[in-house]
Amino acid sequence: MRGAFLTVVNVSVARALDDGAGPLGRAVTDKDVEPVTWAMAQQGLNVSSVAYSRAIGTLHQIGLMMAKFQQTYDVILNPTLGKPPVPLGVLSLTPKDMPTFTKEITEFSPFTANYNVTGQPSMSVPLHWTPDGLPVGVMFSARFGDEATLFRLASQLEKAKPWAGRRPKI
Repeated sequence: MRGAFLTVVNVSVARALDDGAGPLGRAVTDKDVEPVTWAMAQQGLNVSSVAYSRAIGTLHQIGLMMAKFQQTYDVILNPTLGKPPVPLGVLSLTPKDMPTFTKEITEFSPFTANYNVTGQPSMSVPLHWTPDGLPVGVMFSARFGDEATLFRLASQLEKAKPWAGRRPKI
C-alpha cells in the first residue's frame, strides 16, 4: 500500500505545482516550496502513466478489501498517532535529510494512511492526556458511508469523558 499511496501523492503534488504556474505566471521552482514538497513533486514527474494507473488500481483493491473486512465490525479502534505530540519543527518540511524525515513521519503517523486510502470515515477523539497535559488521540473508523455511527459514538464518549474544556498549557 505504501508504494501505491506515495506514487499517487507524489504525482498529485507534481500536478499541484504545475497548476501553481498559472497564477504565478511562471513555473514553480524549488525556491517556492519546502524541500519535501519539491522532492515529492520531482518523484511524481518521473512516474509513468502505467505505474500511476497500477497504483490507483492497487488503492481501489485495498479499499474493496477493507470494505469487505469491516462488514462484521461497527468500528475499528487505532491510536491516532504512533507517538505523543512532538514539539514544533520536529516534523519540518525542511528536514536535514529525506531518509530521516521519512522515518520520523512514518513512525509518528503510521495508522491514518490506511483510512486516507480507503476513504472510510474516521474520527480522532482526545481520550488520554500526557503528563504534560497534551491530548492523545484515539481514532475510530467506521464502514463506508457510516459517519452516523461515529457521531453517535463521539457523543457517548464526550459524555463519559468530557474533553471540550481541556486545553494544553502554552
